[in-house]
Amino acid sequence: MSGTTDPAAAASGGHVLDNPALASLTGPHAHFAERRGRVLRYPLDVSPWLALPDEPDADDWADVAALAGPGAEVPLAGFRGRVPDGWEITFEVAGVQFVDDGLAAAPDPEAVRLGPADVPEMLDLVARTRPGPFLPRTVELGDYLGIRRAGALVAMAGERLRPPGWTEISAVCTDPAVRGQGLATRLILAVAHGIRERGETPFLHTGAGNTTAIRLYESLGFRLRRHTAFLAARVPEPLADGREAVPVA
Repeated sequence: MSGTTDPAAAASGGHVLDNPALASLTGPHAHFAERRGRVLRYPLDVSPWLALPDEPDADDWADVAALAGPGAEVPLAGFRGRVPDGWEITFEVAGVQFVDDGLAAAPDPEAVRLGPADVPEMLDLVARTRPGPFLPRTVELGDYLGIRRAGALVAMAGERLRPPGWTEISAVCTDPAVRGQGLATRLILAVAHGIRERGETPFLHTGAGNTTAIRLYESLGFRLRRHTAFLAARVPEPLADGREAVPVA
């Protein structure tokens, strides 16, 4: 299966999934975008991701510094280049991107839709399972489904980035007490079903070293599309206010 690309990406020979945060914030998630120059980000209580243009220049890095603020740690989704001199890389891990290549997507009778009223429970589950960033307003990014047992939320999955024609499945997590029952698989397929119903294609990310997750995704019908990276860098304190003072390495 394949999603659509936007005209700009097609014209440049690129693909919206190569820079999915930028494609989301200039597309379906444009209403969330906080912008300075060519740099965009989500509100900090929605998602930590900041989006750079494909080939950022000195002005772009100065805009990152001004937007984030002195000393801020900036997550850079999928960035594979070099940060400017003086910027400290605080986190870096290899990642992989998978796309739907024949998922047996289907609704799940036990899955319930989660919303703002469920956020305290969702945050608690995330704190115990650490699937990745999930913040007080992340639920606004898309549809989230959960499974409850004895009234308690024990598993969930939902939607995060939305490049045109595609939707990322994210926040897949299961309480340790009920692992091994296939709840994550059921929720992934249920979320994928909703994405497909909109005429979009599911995709997702995980760490390149997370072999357990990779085996699961491949068994469900996801295909490896590309290797990527999860990176965060810290804005230099002395350079944060001066556009001309941010050199590109």
